[in-house]
Amino acid sequence: MRQHGRMPFSSIAAPTSATRPGQRETVVMLAGLMAFNALAIDIMIPALPAMGADLGVSDENQRQLVVIAYMLGFGSTQLIWGPLADRFGRKPVLATGVALYAAFALLCGLAGSFALLIAARALQGAFAAVTRVLIVAMVRDLFQGEAMARIMSLVFMVFMVVPVLAPTIGQAILLVAPWRVIFVVLAAYGIIMLVWSWMRLPETLNPEYRRTLAPRDMAAATWATLADRQSLGYTLALTATFGTLTAYIASIQQIVFDAFGAGELIGLVFAMIAAPMALASWTNSRIVGRFGLRRVGHIGVAGFGLVTFAHALLGGAGLVTLPVFIVMQGLAMICFAFTSANVSTLAMEHMAPIAGTASSVQGVIGTIGGAVIGFAIGQAFDGTVQPFLWGVAVCAGAAILLVAVTEPKRLFASLPRVDSEPVPAPPAEL
Repeated sequence: MRQHGRMPFSSIAAPTSATRPGQRETVVMLAGLMAFNALAIDIMIPALPAMGADLGVSDENQRQLVVIAYMLGFGSTQLIWGPLADRFGRKPVLATGVALYAAFALLCGLAGSFALLIAARALQGAFAAVTRVLIVAMVRDLFQGEAMARIMSLVFMVFMVVPVLAPTIGQAILLVAPWRVIFVVLAAYGIIMLVWSWMRLPETLNPEYRRTLAPRDMAAATWATLADRQSLGYTLALTATFGTLTAYIASIQQIVFDAFGAGELIGLVFAMIAAPMALASWTNSRIVGRFGLRRVGHIGVAGFGLVTFAHALLGGAGLVTLPVFIVMQGLAMICFAFTSANVSTLAMEHMAPIAGTASSVQGVIGTIGGAVIGFAIGQAFDGTVQPFLWGVAVCAGAAILLVAVTEPKRLFASLPRVDSEPVPAPPAEL
């Protein structure tokens, strides 16, 4: 396969400055698209009691399905979006998914029963999955190694501001309007991002990497993703860590309301835990090139395990008050931020020729696996923080083990600096 020379980001993403965005706008745009999922999940948290009351759902654990159904839908279609994007290009596939995401957000707002709401949420997540698959693939189109980790960190930094704001936005909407208006806001956001990305986002798929939709080719790309030890190992490690994130999102409303009896503080608690994640992502973007992708990522995984295990021990000793929970969970989310961008990059490191399909396969495993793990932890809620704390600690321990097994001879190693430059992907014709 022909190798290209290296060129700066602006030469790839902005062949003409009048029509193409620069690096800053591109990062913000990609982060805004990826934020669909954080917004669609986190803005719901203050509204779960109102949804349950309005739709006749008395079981508090059952209300978690509003989050879990979205996550399961989100994981169910990722195998579709990647191959389509590898065949037809990133831009038209992205636009289709975003448009349908907005449509099903409106259907959620119109739902007259809990069953219809759950079904519409699953479909909303199914079409939102296009953003997860294609954002990762587009960054991989343009960058590799430490440069990819740096850009992903910047995307995550903007993306992680959403969990800080989303519950407060949800609470503010509930002060002046019913919970259904939340879904109208989600639909409006989807339309805004659809117009912006269609007008400004370039096609990043290298023409040489276009693939057919022949079952044999799709199966070969899927097998290549699963057969690569590094791809599979880091994907499974991400699955374990994403399970902890899903458990947190599904359980935090009950933890704050029931375990700590501080329901009025839900927005503030969520913001105080989420805000350090954004700072950690920015820090990761600054240090990964200096210390190396593996070194920073592996330290993040190890730190995540140590913090969550310490948190569980404190819980077992009866020492977890709400302030302690905020501090310890905030530290865990900091480690999660260092883990997610770097481990995601390592999983995609060898996948450039099949980036769309690889992103799909990895996303399906990570999302559905994470949703199942998170649901299991969430369903164990018994009015205390104990099931959550120990469930998260076990998942973090599994992530450490998976990373160690995947690359036992390269633990905490630094990548060569040659990988820190972008890999060119000339804009393809649609």
